[in-house]
Amino acid sequence: MKDSAPPPFDTSFDPAYGVAVEVAPGVQRLTVNNPSPFTFHGTNSYIVGGRSVAVIDPGPEDEAHFSALMRALEGREVTHIAVSHTHRDHSPLTRRLKEATGAIVVAEGPHRAARPLHAGETNPFAESADSEFRPDIALGEGDRVEGDGWTLSAVLTPGHTANHAAFALDGIGILFSADHVMAWATSIVAPPDGAMSDYMASLERLLQRDDRMFFPGHGGPVADPPAFLRALRTHRRMRERAVLERIKAGDRHIADMVKAIYRDTDPRLHGAAGLSVLAHIEDLLEKGLIATEGYPSLAAAYELAG
Repeated sequence: MKDSAPPPFDTSFDPAYGVAVEVAPGVQRLTVNNPSPFTFHGTNSYIVGGRSVAVIDPGPEDEAHFSALMRALEGREVTHIAVSHTHRDHSPLTRRLKEATGAIVVAEGPHRAARPLHAGETNPFAESADSEFRPDIALGEGDRVEGDGWTLSAVLTPGHTANHAAFALDGIGILFSADHVMAWATSIVAPPDGAMSDYMASLERLLQRDDRMFFPGHGGPVADPPAFLRALRTHRRMRERAVLERIKAGDRHIADMVKAIYRDTDPRLHGAAGLSVLAHIEDLLEKGLIATEGYPSLAAAYELAG
């Protein structure tokens, strides 16, 4: 069986560490020097506005990045800090930036899992969560924050995490898509923090919008959001079919499915790939297409339903 074709990813990106790069009128990007297989060249922070600004995703606790942000913000009032989600490469620097600027912190809410832990289950991404984060204001779908000539609206996009939110720059056609949609790779959806059913529903929500540009949490922009979103949706559906095909072929365990489905993927990412397969497994179980004894897990055995 051939692996499902990926969307047309764009891996061309200059992180320009320490420099505020203008990516659109009134929008600057600063990239943290924290490259990894999961963060690409690093985490993107964005500054929106002119005299008064919002900072989107300050990033991890990183001294060089904090200094670069403060240089870029010199002479400007920071009224808001918007946080897309509570992974440690996005939110921890919020505390220092709030202390330095007095800005109001807005986000969907504190970190939480998409579902409760099963008996005996451990969360493989527990150390990646910024569990201390608390926003000053919790945002619901469509809630807005405003500054000097700009308005940001919350677009709730659970899936990568339960509290993931994108932020739309109203009237401009720009969406800060964080880790939900990225031009360079697919987002990791790893239970129990994330849920594939939520992720797919969030893709559909974004497909109903008319944004002309996405600025993600890692890598460069998504220049044709509708086409890219459709390609992502197709890719995820093909992954789901691939999981079903592996079970039909006799694979009972996720490790065997990963070896077949992700044979061309960097082996360092096979652990995350297993969690992605588990996310598809949980969705397929909810749909009644497959079965297992007890709770779904990385070690459980699976078969077709009926």
